Amino acid sequence: MARREFLGAMLTSRKATFGVVVVALIVLAAALSPQLAPYDPGAQSLAGRLLPPLSTGTDGLLHLLGTDQLGRDILSRLIYGARISLMVGVSASLLAGTLGVLLGLLAGYFGDAVDDAIMRLCDVQLALPYILVAMAILAIAGSSLLNIILVLSMTQWVTYARVVRSGVLTVKEQDYVLAGRTLGLGNSRIISRYILPNVFSPVIVIATCSVAQTIVAEAALSFLGLGVPPSIPSWGGMLADGRTYLVVAWWLVTIPGLAISLTVIGVNLFGDWLRDYLDPKLQV
Repeated sequence: MARREFLGAMLTSRKATFGVVVVALIVLAAALSPQLAPYDPGAQSLAGRLLPPLSTGTDGLLHLLGTDQLGRDILSRLIYGARISLMVGVSASLLAGTLGVLLGLLAGYFGDAVDDAIMRLCDVQLALPYILVAMAILAIAGSSLLNIILVLSMTQWVTYARVVRSGVLTVKEQDYVLAGRTLGLGNSRIISRYILPNVFSPVIVIATCSVAQTIVAEAALSFLGLGVPPSIPSWGGMLADGRTYLVVAWWLVTIPGLAISLTVIGVNLFGDWLRDYLDPKLQV
């Protein structure tokens, strides 16, 4: 019944429907990229380089979105690049959310020295621009998909921790939590059974926004040459490759830029609707 109510409310909201459709298309493209991509994303053809959209190469093959400076098909690279953006966005958000929720629960529930230590760590993290921290770490540790996911997750856990801590400070004084302590329940059981479910709704909203933020961060790092290796198609890497040819080949930058913008808008619209749906104060 709750699932049906959720789906009904989502389908009646234009922004939620648009966001879900956009995200679903990106996920579908990422999951079925070998089947959907018309050509090998790494195949080069210098005789057919810098072809505009809807052009036919010297080999007679149609390139719907044109080719890049090495003659690689833009559409194929765009479809394969969706895998990297989603993988980084979702994985980094899951790691950041897990760490942030855990630290937020500990800080809010135990308080005192534990709370002070975790909150001061949050203050230090917030004082450092996360994109500069990511650039510095990747410049030292090297650029790889795993390193990017770990770095971006380590720079985004603070929001989860602070929001969860704020919710725990309120929930832990409720009668059902006090009753659990009276019955002799352990701290781990009280946290997992009584506190976590009541502070988890904001985490879902934060996660949707975090995915969008991480996708942009990954694209920025790839644009600066600190993202995934050039052999792996990514939207940020396509932007970096195309900036040199912006005057003569506008599609090299415009098409991946639109893909990033559309994905972020879709995720943010769904997250914005989800916040309204889960917050009873905003439901009139």
